[in-house]
Amino acid sequence: MLDREGFRPNVGIILLNHRNQVFWGKRLRTHSWQFPQGGIKHGETPEQAMFRELHEEVGLHQHHVRIIARTRDWLRYEVPDHFIRRDARGHYRGQKQIWFLLQLMGHDSDLNLRATDHPEFDAWRWNDYWVPLEVVIEFKRGVYEMALTELARFLPRNGHHNRFLRTGMRSPRQDDEPPPHGNDGETPPPYDTALPGAV
Repeated sequence: MLDREGFRPNVGIILLNHRNQVFWGKRLRTHSWQFPQGGIKHGETPEQAMFRELHEEVGLHQHHVRIIARTRDWLRYEVPDHFIRRDARGHYRGQKQIWFLLQLMGHDSDLNLRATDHPEFDAWRWNDYWVPLEVVIEFKRGVYEMALTELARFLPRNGHHNRFLRTGMRSPRQDDEPPPHGNDGETPPPYDTALPGAV
């Protein structure tokens, strides 16, 4: 399923653990590392495709994760001709992706790279959020940087923070005032209302 410009709709997944580290998978029989990703089938929404790919590639189900955010618009990358099947050249240009930021609510033991008969990865690890892009195949690096940059502001904050500390000012707190909550004392909006205009 290609759009008029030759891009295949696709989803990308950035999966966080409780330390804000990201799932980093090694592609089967290669030295290339990447995030889970996959195509959107006809009739699927990006969210439905994301949950299907999440299970197929890392063995997780919907109840194992919480959606934190998604990219506002499609992010595109072109695939070099020598990676494209000869019969598809001239029609297929690359991928357009919606990226999801997920929080793992389950455990490491819930991850299963052999959930299907067609595994994508043969190893995985938790990595710092800003992954080493030099181990990502070159034509995907720009999209990775755009997705990580756009979604970084939605990273959960661990511990208690006070919004006034950002500017070096402390807010006087009364003894009967409740303590601030994790995200600067504010509850983050749901992912779909935090990012209007997503397709």
